[in-house]
Amino acid sequence: MSDDAPQRRLAGLEAVFRRIATTRMRGVPVLNPALSVQAVGFGPDPLRTAPGAAPTMLGVLVTPWFMNLLRLPLQPVDGHDATALQAAGLAPLGHTVVRRYGEHALDFTGAHEAEDLGAWEQASLFSPMFAFADQPAAVATAREVMRLLRQSWSETAPPPSPPSSSRRRGPTHTSLGAPRGCPPARA
Repeated sequence: MSDDAPQRRLAGLEAVFRRIATTRMRGVPVLNPALSVQAVGFGPDPLRTAPGAAPTMLGVLVTPWFMNLLRLPLQPVDGHDATALQAAGLAPLGHTVVRRYGEHALDFTGAHEAEDLGAWEQASLFSPMFAFADQPAAVATAREVMRLLRQSWSETAPPPSPPSSSRRRGPTHTSLGAPRGCPPARA
């Protein structure tokens, strides 16, 4: 894999969600017009959820309608192929698993988008996004989430643990408090 593959993957992620914003989400009243789509703080994901699973990136996706923490494989994985999902260590589409990053237990739900993006996992941080006045406020919150997660997993040993349970959609177990001055998380 080339050195610029993660950047191309993130550019593709942003492009897909920009298209969604102007097509499927167009005119939906949950959109905050002060916000845009932006991938924030993506880097190597320390969590390995299956032996030999391909590496994933961990970061925050900000959109006008949600802010989610994403586990994004470096290469697309077919979200409708159970064998491919299992080999990649990803939750099946619509299923939720608890992933631990240091002291933080987070509910990640399997997701898929056909437009060359493939499968990923997402943990909801904020939705809708009306509490954010502008893009810099949303991005600052996303960066703080990533700072807290990195700090947590760097202070704990061993590295983040594999999933502790798997279930169909459940309550969010986020233990990441909103940074000072930021709105509380809503699912």
